[in-house]
Amino acid sequence: MLGFGADLLWADMNRLLAFLFHQGVLDEQFLQLQQLQDEASPNFVSEVINIYFHESEKLLRNLRGLLMERELSDYKKMGTHLNQFMGSSSSIGAKRVTNVCVAFRADTEQSNRAGCLRALEMLEHEYCYLKNKLHELFQIEQQRALVAGVRYPVQNQ
Repeated sequence: MLGFGADLLWADMNRLLAFLFHQGVLDEQFLQLQQLQDEASPNFVSEVINIYFHESEKLLRNLRGLLMERELSDYKKMGTHLNQFMGSSSSIGAKRVTNVCVAFRADTEQSNRAGCLRALEMLEHEYCYLKNKLHELFQIEQQRALVAGVRYPVQNQ
């Protein structure tokens, strides 16, 4: 019975991942990240993603702060933040977030404040969607691990 529940949760994880790939939210880089996870580091992907979330929140705050400076918007600094955001998003396979960063950066290069504000809104939306879906994925993964039974190494005495 336990195996059956784990199989259902595994199927749920695969369906969610397939959906995220089909929608263009994730790309193959996410699969490569998953391949780095093993028994020695069973939480590797969630740890990397949590670091990404933490750093992304700071970058989003910085971008919003720069755009709120009415006349003094520092487009060069925004471009630097966007390059960081784009690089980290690309490295975890966050395809739609990366694509919005590219468009946002184009607006900063043209010092287009209105375009930057729209792009920031879109970036925050895509980031929140990604964050919610990855949290959902990790919750299913945790449930699957619990149902499958956690195996601890036998200690020799």
